[in-house]
Amino acid sequence: MIGRTLTRYFGLRFFTMAISVFAGALLLVAMVDFIEMLRRTGDMDVSTLFVAKVTLYRVPFLTERIMPFAVLVGAMSCYLNLSRRLELVVARAAGISAWQFIRPALIIAFALGLVATAIYNPVSATLREQSVQLEAELFRRGAPVPTTLGTSWVRQRSDEGQAIINAKSSGQQGIQLAGVTVFRFDDAGHFRDRIEAKSAALEPGYWRLEDARIYANATPVVERATFNLRTTMSPAQVRDSFASPETVPFWSLSSYIDLSESAGLSARGYRLQYFQLLAQPFYLAAMVLLAAAVSLRFFRMGGVQKMVLAGIGMGFFLYVLTKVTGDLSKAGLMSALFAASLPPLIGGLTGFITLLYQEDG
Repeated sequence: MIGRTLTRYFGLRFFTMAISVFAGALLLVAMVDFIEMLRRTGDMDVSTLFVAKVTLYRVPFLTERIMPFAVLVGAMSCYLNLSRRLELVVARAAGISAWQFIRPALIIAFALGLVATAIYNPVSATLREQSVQLEAELFRRGAPVPTTLGTSWVRQRSDEGQAIINAKSSGQQGIQLAGVTVFRFDDAGHFRDRIEAKSAALEPGYWRLEDARIYANATPVVERATFNLRTTMSPAQVRDSFASPETVPFWSLSSYIDLSESAGLSARGYRLQYFQLLAQPFYLAAMVLLAAAVSLRFFRMGGVQKMVLAGIGMGFFLYVLTKVTGDLSKAGLMSALFAASLPPLIGGLTGFITLLYQEDG
């Protein structure tokens, strides 16, 4: 009875702390993004409610990557508070080992990872698509679409010659573009003209450009309400060029992989994202092991600050390792399965071995 009661108690404490840390990070990101959006649209006739709606749709996607850190910090805070109030001493005196009161946190973290993969990721990806559409609406009103530093480029060839298309943002996995610039060349590779358009949509055999302005050498600017740019690109090719694997819902990734491979395109990015989401429950469980390894030291023994810093440093190292292995996988130098499983494997083994040394000598 004592063991079951303590298990529920420790599990509830960890769950409350992890959710609190994630909610705090979510609120902070929402406030920063909302203020930035207000600054960008300050000169436009846009309601605050509309800007808040855009922020609300963007925040789940922006905070999805901080979930492992929320679990790590939440677990560390939970165990440090238990240690500071000597509740861990009481648990050990009752015959409960460290492995027993870590177990509920491991189970909850694994369950949170399943929920994040199966539910939170599809919801955040869907809301992200809607936020892009809302941003495109702001763009049509005259406000610049907020983008990151990197924009998307693609080269195409048709019977009209070559063209290089640049888009500041994309929606519906590259089918809808906003902030479009097209550089057109003739068959000999000589520059013909430049086309600026507020938006573009892929239609069978052509791009439909809205509010286009055509700039050519020694000729006046030509304005077109719509302009059709011939293309031979298929939706699968456009998706591979403009769509980010992070914006594809988990349940759609397998079909995107099949479509890309059937079209003869590389599916490394989608395959990596698929395996990373599958490995997310193990990644969160590894974060609990790391947190326990650096947080179960009694306060009276000293050195708690160094252990906490070591845990945070290890979490940052795993984040960097995830980025490095992801880049290697996208470059074809590492399999997607190995790249996705290596960070949680290293994190879990590090925490497990450290705990094994501390508890069992």
